[in-house]
Amino acid sequence: MVRVAIAAEDDRGLEGIAAHHFGRCPYYVFVDVAGEQIQKVEVLPNPSYENHQPGVVPAFIHQQGAEMMISGGMGQRAIALFHRYGIQAYTGAAGTVRRVLESALGGALQDAAPCQGHDEHEHAGEEHDDLHRLKEELEAMRDLLDSTAQKLG
Repeated sequence: MVRVAIAAEDDRGLEGIAAHHFGRCPYYVFVDVAGEQIQKVEVLPNPSYENHQPGVVPAFIHQQGAEMMISGGMGQRAIALFHRYGIQAYTGAAGTVRRVLESALGGALQDAAPCQGHDEHEHAGEEHDDLHRLKEELEAMRDLLDSTAQKLG
């Protein structure tokens, strides 16, 4: 079994939206996966959300037993801390948590690469990545709206 942590913008579990920045997201979705079967989904608040402190989140993710950490982006220091904990970090996540998980299990995510300008917490040079992420999130929201409309009849 593998425990996967995914940075999330909300607390809707697999239907939530993956967060662009791992350390400043409000929630983490932890998914236990055996093969390709989801065994358990748990949503926990980011203990460092109100007062971001470098190093707190990697330690928290490690304490939860995660072996993989996935987000839209993260800095070099976080990547190094995850590696020290034996956690494989991935970036480039966009869309719903479910889609991100499927991409990870299918080998479609990239190993973590630090955000450009991350140390200053500026991402102005990432317009293309931001546009791609927003398009993925829009598509995920449309899927969620369609699904909700079908359930309501």
